[in-house]
Amino acid sequence: MGASVTLKLATSLDGRIATATGESRWITGPQARKAVHQLRAGHDAVLVGVETALADDPELTVRLEGWNGPQPARVVLDSRQRLADDCKLVATAREIPTYLIATTPPEPRLVQAGVRVLQVHAVGDERPELRDVVETLAREGLQRLFVEGGGQVAGSFLRCGLVDRIEWFRAPMVIGGEGRPGIGALALSALADAPRLRRVEIREVGDDLWERYERI
Repeated sequence: MGASVTLKLATSLDGRIATATGESRWITGPQARKAVHQLRAGHDAVLVGVETALADDPELTVRLEGWNGPQPARVVLDSRQRLADDCKLVATAREIPTYLIATTPPEPRLVQAGVRVLQVHAVGDERPELRDVVETLAREGLQRLFVEGGGQVAGSFLRCGLVDRIEWFRAPMVIGGEGRPGIGALALSALADAPRLRRVEIREVGDDLWERYERI
């Protein structure tokens, strides 16, 4: 079975993940956040970009009451290996599998901390080539990827045609055009080139909507 990619989005009604100043906690409510943890538990790995890792210092773990199952691996797209030694992901790398996707040879300091540095091909401005990323992670046994990165990461996965499904949590608020978009630039010149998806489910979770989409 080939690797599958699920993209998670948690946005305002107008598709924003933060204000212009970067404030983002919390756009969605506690029930939606609980659902995200349940989704994490059903995947092999949770993936974010390095900007999210640097800004939020996340743990990317399943935090559900009574949860005693395995934790998904954590994956960071970090071409230049910028993660600090004291960030939560690196500090807990010996307890929970933590992968760093780079386009340069592994940094000894990260390897010594227990981080599994995987070097992949680069594209453009030295960003990881995402098809190579997905294939490399699949060879590591990480077949089900849960992408939680920011707008640039979301846009990159969609632009490459790698997203199989979207789990979209939408809060009843409007942030406006100056806010940070949940999906970055797709470089589209025609509607015919836009990624097409089919909505398979919609439900209320607290005050928020949870929409599920699959690739057509």
